[in-house]
Amino acid sequence: QVQLVESGGGLVQAGGSLRLSCTASANIASINVMGWYRQAPGKQRDLVATITSGKNTFHADSVKGRFTVSRDNAKNTVYLQMNSLKPEDTAVYYCYADLRPRGWGLSWGQGTQVTVSS
Repeated sequence: QVQLVESGGGLVQAGGSLRLSCTASANIASINVMGWYRQAPGKQRDLVATITSGKNTFHADSVKGRFTVSRDNAKNTVYLQMNSLKPEDTAVYYCYADLRPRGWGLSWGQGTQVTVSS
């Protein structure tokens, strides 16, 4: 399946910003749906945002207006710009590619820790 490598996580103060990057080992122009999930300790993995090859986007209500998902197909990279961060945004963030049209299921990045201090 597609390999996904994330970067950009770290520790940030509440109200600050962070940009996550996810670079794929394949030409993502051929992958329709990509995006981000997050998982906080003791919580389920929740969808944060998705973006299609046509640049249609979805953002969860909890992050709408603060986070923006984007993609650069030429760089095989998906981004998550996170602004106005809150402590409740603290989680491991996972990039994913939906390969189910290929019969491969979801491909996941390794996860990157985002910690927002109050």
